[in-house]
Amino acid sequence: MEGETPEPAAPATFLRGEEGASPESARARFERMIRRVQANVCAELEAVEGGTSNNGGGGGALFREDAWTRPGGGGGISRVLQGGRVFEKAAVNVSVVYGVMPPGAYRAARPEVAAAAAAGGEKAGPVPFFAAGISSVIHPVNPFAPTVHFNYRYFETEAPKDAPGAPRQWWFGGGTDLTPSYIIEEDVKHFHSVQKQVCDNYDPSFYPRFKKWCDDYFYIKHRGERRGVGGIFFDDLNDYDQETLLRFATDCADSVLPAYIPIIERRKDTLFTEEHKAWQQLRRGRYVEFNLVYDRGTTFGLKTGGRIESILVSLPLTARWEYDHKPEVGSEEWKLLDTCINPREWI
Repeated sequence: MEGETPEPAAPATFLRGEEGASPESARARFERMIRRVQANVCAELEAVEGGTSNNGGGGGALFREDAWTRPGGGGGISRVLQGGRVFEKAAVNVSVVYGVMPPGAYRAARPEVAAAAAAGGEKAGPVPFFAAGISSVIHPVNPFAPTVHFNYRYFETEAPKDAPGAPRQWWFGGGTDLTPSYIIEEDVKHFHSVQKQVCDNYDPSFYPRFKKWCDDYFYIKHRGERRGVGGIFFDDLNDYDQETLLRFATDCADSVLPAYIPIIERRKDTLFTEEHKAWQQLRRGRYVEFNLVYDRGTTFGLKTGGRIESILVSLPLTARWEYDHKPEVGSEEWKLLDTCINPREWI
């Protein structure tokens, strides 16, 4: 696909022509939602960063913004804060892109659907698509303050160019998950309770279903452990009407700050040692392994020729690998690892 073009400032909308004809379309409303959430999250993180921290130095860091467009359609806004007193690195990105995706990208976006089509003898061809989403990863400085990740996205695909006539398909995906270096039950239970409350407002089956999906998705197969303590995750969601799922995705995105900021406020000034920091770096190594090997969003971005700085911005500034490292049984580090191997029900 075409490379991106840097822009001096983000346009009011990345939709154009037919794409932006209706301000009340799902595409237009989703774009407005993700850009509002991006602004709110960045403002809140800068407010936290501007406070005092016992374990850092220098002034509070601010977000850098890069806007870009694609010749084929759409663009995005990347906002990144790094080297702060509270946050080592925080990225909050939005993108709204459309055009035609190659077969490999479609297989990355919808592996089950693509596999079923291939099994039926269908030949893969270029697929017209629309994809919009917000994606964020926040890595704090303090080892007792957990990393959080959230991503909410909306996809549409048309019939392949060489097989016209099939109906348009649409679906939502996303989730919010927590990755601590140390288990602090008060924090994990608060985080999960916020996810459950949002889910229960729509369907009481959502939380247990999406919580298990999250535990299964963020599984590092070659390690036999999860990336963190989970949250919610869903993909290819279209089993409710579009309006309901748009509101659900919006409420999920709006729940990130109340789920996460109270935890950060409690933990950002906790005293820590070099040993605590070394364990945090080892766990961030696991974060890197999952994102580069298994994450569908990373795979999709790489296969569609996406903006590489935006795709890899989820990686922490620093990480660590030690040969055959095993925490002492019964230690706080071991408790975290045991939880990642054996997921728990938190509420």
